[in-house]
Amino acid sequence: MPYAPFDLTGKVVLVTGGNSGIGLGMADAVAAAGASVCIWGTNEAKNTAAAEGLGKHGGRVLALACDVADEAAVDRAFAQTVAAFTRVDACFVNAGVSGRSGGQPFTEMTTEEWRRVMSVNLDGAFFTLRAAARHMTARPGGGSLVVTASLAAISGQARGEHYAATKGAIISMMKALAVEFARHGIRANAILPGWIDTPMTERALRWDKFVERVLPRVPARRWGTAQDFGGIAVYLTSDASAYHTGDTFIIDGGYSIF
Repeated sequence: MPYAPFDLTGKVVLVTGGNSGIGLGMADAVAAAGASVCIWGTNEAKNTAAAEGLGKHGGRVLALACDVADEAAVDRAFAQTVAAFTRVDACFVNAGVSGRSGGQPFTEMTTEEWRRVMSVNLDGAFFTLRAAARHMTARPGGGSLVVTASLAAISGQARGEHYAATKGAIISMMKALAVEFARHGIRANAILPGWIDTPMTERALRWDKFVERVLPRVPARRWGTAQDFGGIAVYLTSDASAYHTGDTFIIDGGYSIF
């Protein structure tokens, strides 16, 4: 018999950036475990395709178009999510952008590029977490707040200082939220992916020189996949993680310790 707390029947999960990559991998796992799922994304076609796939698990699924960098859009989408499902038990803040392909030296980074990454990765996380925290503190039962950070937060990413800054900031934010909202039964944790094969990393992971230099440094001897984040998503949504807060989960095949 399966471990009962991992049965997510009756739970409602929101995943931003949930129409592809890591977000879709998490959404698929929680849907398979019985949860109702709402995904947000900016690409309508990808939203529709993702929702159709998630619906095959038999639970309720909703896909909403939302640019998390738009404060009003986030509040509107969150209200729509609650109206459709009555509540949100777990909020996975996964939507994000990387630096422009190729990256320029820090000394040549434009203010526009800096603010582009900040607006989605940091402002978007703030808007979404704030909406979720307001909702979860206003009702009994608490909930789970989760952000997708990056190893860039704890390592030196040359030519990606803006991306690294956002990911380091959200880890600090989650620790603060864990302390502030524990009394409400709300836990807050961060996930730090390593090199994962997703649309965001596709170009690098298909570049021969990059593969030759980096893949041998991954003890697991493969790139991660979106499915590698299903288990942690189920755990952090489930009651099994009720006393687990303020943590950072590194999922990188051993890359950061080798």
